[in-house]
Amino acid sequence: MEPQELEHEAQSAIAAASGLTELDDVRVRYLGRKSELKQALRGVRDRETGMALNALRERLEAALEARREALVRAEREQVLAQDGIDVTLPGEPVPRGRLHLLTQVRREIEDIFVGLGYEVWDGDEVTPVWYSFDALTTDPGHPSRLPSETFYLDDDTVLRPHTSSDQIRAMESRRPPLYLIAPGRCFRRDTPDATHSPTFLQFECLAVDRGITLADLQGTVLHFFRALFGPEREVRMRTSYFPFTEPSVEFDVTCFICGGAGCAVCKHSGWIEMGGAGVVDPGVFENVGYDPEEWSGFAFGLGIERIAMLRHGLPDLRAFWENDLRVLAQF
Repeated sequence: MEPQELEHEAQSAIAAASGLTELDDVRVRYLGRKSELKQALRGVRDRETGMALNALRERLEAALEARREALVRAEREQVLAQDGIDVTLPGEPVPRGRLHLLTQVRREIEDIFVGLGYEVWDGDEVTPVWYSFDALTTDPGHPSRLPSETFYLDDDTVLRPHTSSDQIRAMESRRPPLYLIAPGRCFRRDTPDATHSPTFLQFECLAVDRGITLADLQGTVLHFFRALFGPEREVRMRTSYFPFTEPSVEFDVTCFICGGAGCAVCKHSGWIEMGGAGVVDPGVFENVGYDPEEWSGFAFGLGIERIAMLRHGLPDLRAFWENDLRVLAQF
C-alpha cells in the first residue's frame, strides 16, 4: 500500500475510534511491530524513503496522542456529568444556620442586664409548690393553683408556671444585696392560639438591696425598654395587684411602631401593655429569711415571645415553634 493510502486509512481509523481500547487496537494495527509501516521501515534502502516513512510514523503517533487525550477528556466529562460534581469548579454556598429569634432576643435581654451589673440565674423547670406559690404568698384559693391552670406532677411538685419561683430559690441561697434576671421556659395549661401556648419563655428580674423604691423599678424598666426598643421610648405605670408585690403595678411603653401616634399594633392608644411588676412584698422576704425592715426590692417579669412579637410585628406566636424557615430566616 502506498504511504499516502496508508496514512489516509490510519487517520480515518484513528478518528473513528470511540474508546481507548479501540484506539489501542488502531495503534497496534498501524504502528505495531507487525504493521505494514514497521515492515516498510525495516526494508528501507534509501534515505529519502526512510525520511518519508519516519515522518508518516510521527504524524500517526501525534494523531493517536491527540485522539487519546480527546477520548480521556470526553470520558472524564461523562463521569462528572453523571456524578454531578466537579471538584475543580467553585463550590456552591452552603446555607448557614443562625440563632433562633427567641434565642437572639433572650441573649439581648441578658446583655442589657449584665451591663447593669445583674447576674443571669438558671432556675429549675420542675419546682415544689412552695417555690411556685407558697413562698410567693399566693393565696391557697388563687385560680393559678388549680390543676386546670398548672401542670402538677404530684401534689407537691409542678412544672414551673412562671420564673417568679426562681426569685425564691435565689434568695434562699444568697444573702443581699442581690441583682439577677432568671430567663427560662414556663408551662401552663393554655390552649395554643395566636397569643397563648402551653410552653413559653419568660424572664424574671429581681433586685434586693437597702433603700430600693418604686422609682428604682421605674428607672430600670425605662432603661431596659429604651435599650431594647429605642432611646425615645417612655414608660408609664398603672396600679395593679399581684400576690407577691406591694405596691403592684403594670407598665406600658410608648409604641415603637408609631412612636405614640396610634396604630393597629397599639390599638390606636399610643401605648403597648408589657407586664406586671412591683415592690417585693415583706411576706416574701420573711419566707426566705430576709429582714423586711432592712431590705427592700423590686421584681418584674416579661414574656420573651411577647417582646419578639411586638418588636418584629409578628401576629402569631406559633410561628416561633413551627420551624417554618420562610419566617425564621428573616431574623
